[in-house]
Amino acid sequence: MSKTYNYIGFYSVLRRELQRFWKIKRQTIFGPVLETYLYISVFGAALGSRIQHLEGHAYINFIIPGLLLMAMAMNSFSNNASSLLQQKMQHAIDDQLASPVSNTALLTAFTLGGFIRAAIITIVSFATAALLIDLPVAHPILFIVSLAMCGLFFASLGVLIGLRSQVFDNLSFYQTFIIQPLIFLGGIFYSTSLLSEPFRTLTHLDPIFYMINTVRYGMLGSSDVNPWTSLLAIGVVTAALISVNLFLFRKGYRLRS
Repeated sequence: MSKTYNYIGFYSVLRRELQRFWKIKRQTIFGPVLETYLYISVFGAALGSRIQHLEGHAYINFIIPGLLLMAMAMNSFSNNASSLLQQKMQHAIDDQLASPVSNTALLTAFTLGGFIRAAIITIVSFATAALLIDLPVAHPILFIVSLAMCGLFFASLGVLIGLRSQVFDNLSFYQTFIIQPLIFLGGIFYSTSLLSEPFRTLTHLDPIFYMINTVRYGMLGSSDVNPWTSLLAIGVVTAALISVNLFLFRKGYRLRS
């Protein structure tokens, strides 16, 4: 009986999470896709005319892996953080916690909601870019796995921040002052070979730098770091983050505001 409740509960919460962003898809799907397309067009055209090649690749091809990662990261994080906080503020999550559905099923549904939204945006962005330019994919499996792993990490991070936050200003702080700067300073638009010290070392201290380069290796076949070591580290950190979220869900940490 418990397995049936878990399945129904998981499906119900996941369906609500998917419907939540699909009902306003012009804002949640088409808007981010347009934003990614504008980055490709503006930076590819403006900087690409001056920096035609970087690390042996056309400049526009060089920046696309980072832009895809940014779309995956920002949308999976923001979706899950805002959804969970909204559920707490409206006390809608109280009924879910009182139901016989397991914490694991609830956490999985919340996590997958933002992950699926981000995956849709990333796939559409990649397909749109592929129609405009010739996009290489040197290692397809690594490219897909690294994007998915990074997306799962940020989806889980969104759940954690949603748990910790009490008001929407808290979400804005994490997204605007921490995640977004780390993404932009992680090497989306440049290679560390162009940087002088201490900026090259500082870039290597940015964890998102390794995510971007892992995705870049999967797409272009070249990277500033060892992609397999980076992917292993991303996987370990993601598993640890999921374990923390599950622990907090079981304790009911800030789930009832």
